[in-house]
Amino acid sequence: MKRAILLSILTTCTCYLFAQPSATTDTSGTLVPQKDNIITAGTILKIENIGVKINSNLPELRPTISADGNILFFICENHPANRKFGEIRNSQDIWYSFRDSSGKWGEARHMEHPLNTYYYNAVFWISPDNNRILIRNAFINGDYVGNGVSMSMLREDGSWGKPEMLRIKNYEKYDRGHQYGASMSHDGQTLLLYFGETKGSFDNDIFVSFLQKDGSWSEPKSLGKKINLPKYDELTPYIAADGVTLYFSSNRPGGFGDNDIWMTKRLDDSWQKWSDPVNLGVPINSADWDAFFTLDAGGEYAYLTTSQEGYGESDIVRVKLLEREKPDPVVLVSGNVYNKKTNQPINASLLYETLPEGTEAGNAISNPADGSFKIVLPYDKNYLIRATADHFFAQSENLNLDSLVKAGYKVIHKDLYLVPIEIGQVVRLNNVFFDFDKWDLRPESFIELNRVIKLLNENPAIEIEMSAHTDSRGSDNYNIKLSDNRARSVTEYILAKGIAPHRITSKGYGETQPVATNETDEGRQLNRRVEFKILKN
Repeated sequence: MKRAILLSILTTCTCYLFAQPSATTDTSGTLVPQKDNIITAGTILKIENIGVKINSNLPELRPTISADGNILFFICENHPANRKFGEIRNSQDIWYSFRDSSGKWGEARHMEHPLNTYYYNAVFWISPDNNRILIRNAFINGDYVGNGVSMSMLREDGSWGKPEMLRIKNYEKYDRGHQYGASMSHDGQTLLLYFGETKGSFDNDIFVSFLQKDGSWSEPKSLGKKINLPKYDELTPYIAADGVTLYFSSNRPGGFGDNDIWMTKRLDDSWQKWSDPVNLGVPINSADWDAFFTLDAGGEYAYLTTSQEGYGESDIVRVKLLEREKPDPVVLVSGNVYNKKTNQPINASLLYETLPEGTEAGNAISNPADGSFKIVLPYDKNYLIRATADHFFAQSENLNLDSLVKAGYKVIHKDLYLVPIEIGQVVRLNNVFFDFDKWDLRPESFIELNRVIKLLNENPAIEIEMSAHTDSRGSDNYNIKLSDNRARSVTEYILAKGIAPHRITSKGYGETQPVATNETDEGRQLNRRVEFKILKN
């Protein structure tokens, strides 16, 4: 497919791969056409067709894979179930498939209205928590209003809610009505967009926009001259789970003939400084137009489209990446949000921050049906993770990823609990820190304690007891004194922020109220804690 045809096919592409057909079985056990292996520096690369449950005799295009690799969105063109089927212009609708625990893809399903409209439709991004998708077109309360990008949230019944457009400052200034598209970083805070360089141009540039505190997005800003070369085509950006590695399509010099997939690394937080882009080579790139490259969080397999020796005009395939082509490894944190009192799941917003500075690192939401969530975290930092919901106080969790050896992709399970704001409820403060055998607060404690201050300011009738506890090591008198001093230190910090003295008391309980065994390191760690009880509300 040549670039000249792309005037009306704004979100599709076909990647031609150098290979001759052979045969193998797909992930569902069906015999399918297969590309010959390509050997690069002693490593065998193989293009794998993902099978008849997804691919058909029609064009399947623009794959978008979830972070856990278990949900695939894609475009199927001119299917009889599509909303514009049978009209003069091609129909492009969103379809999706789930992968089961054995790795087999289920039968593809057609997305319902309003996510599929009478216009061209596509999924640009799915959040790591699988609870939000970014789609093509601008909607207001589910009604189509024109070009743009919109977000849809998963509902409790498993369907997708009405999409709402992202409020991007001066969006119309950049979208000139021809090619456009988007993707988003896994932290939900950075939006990548591409538009024509000038009105009527098929040469695109890539821009970045940032989430603002009011929920809007900043004015798009070019990624800079190293990415956007004058009079060349840069489009379909994909930022990997590490938040650093960028893959994009370009017809810049050094490629195989038309647009190829290139890789670069972000060098600082300005999004203007990048390493020299590197062409990913064969079999990912070919002499024709290659774009729409996507990965799961593990970064091992790339998903893309090919038009050679498949079931129809184009199929969705995957290829295992070489080490030099992979992004930096990350940690996928999964869990559920529960009501601490009832153990029932809660639909909540999630926020994670870096410690000790307290910089917001990303956001997520939990599933409205079972409270499940997933977030992706790069290594080399410590994180505070908490959930928020009305009438609850979050029991935050701490993840020290700077202490882990960067051995590769990891999956960690971590449940989060919300404590109802009621008399008698006890809230554990997991992110209050002291040095060994001391009671001076460490600076990374301030983020957690400022949340307690916020609770007290927003609920002026609340009175609390702040307590500290130890494990069983040491004498009774020593443990009582240490815990009492720690509880007093926390209380003094809160009083210094303007909270009335009658609203907070402090007490050290030493080892007298264990919540776990003192026979193991894990149990002793649970017993060493700071918490508060709501006495009056």
